[in-house]
Amino acid sequence: MLEDLTFREEPLSSDMQILLNEYPREAWEGHPNFKNATRQWLGAHQMFRRLSEIVRGDTEQYLDKKVEAEKYASRLSVYGSRLVGNLHGHHGWEDYEFFPELSSADQRFDSGLEILEKDHEVLDTVLDRFTKSANSSIQMLQMDEAGARDFVGEVHEASEAVEKLLARHLVDEEELAVPIIIHHKLRG
Repeated sequence: MLEDLTFREEPLSSDMQILLNEYPREAWEGHPNFKNATRQWLGAHQMFRRLSEIVRGDTEQYLDKKVEAEKYASRLSVYGSRLVGNLHGHHGWEDYEFFPELSSADQRFDSGLEILEKDHEVLDTVLDRFTKSANSSIQMLQMDEAGARDFVGEVHEASEAVEKLLARHLVDEEELAVPIIIHHKLRG
């Protein structure tokens, strides 16, 4: 289902980490230029990590026959919708407002921002496939549970892909953006 997609596995290049060396992750919270808006943005990232973990974990529970079809379908509907809707809204805002703001502040990092935008394009494709397989799974679980397992397998594959993509992307995004924000006193 997702064999045709390439996931970036390497971190951003060292030239994209110049400010990270000056403002390491462990010092962000205590820095006077680390404001609530940045804290909320990082909190959204934590929510995405958690939602993708829930969806994958629930799917594994169902495939391992540890949860009933009705309960799984209900949770998939709720948590899958939250994951997809919030991710689309969040990275749309990043592409059209946040990244241009960062670029205006410091154009040295534009190539890193372009890589992150390409990640968003791959994520859109993965989320589309996740949504289609989740919707099909929910319908099949209501009509023919035995026939739903293949669809649920596709949900599992797509949820693993979302988690894998987010694991690399969110770390890079945070470690590029937050040092720019702190250095240039943005979002305060």
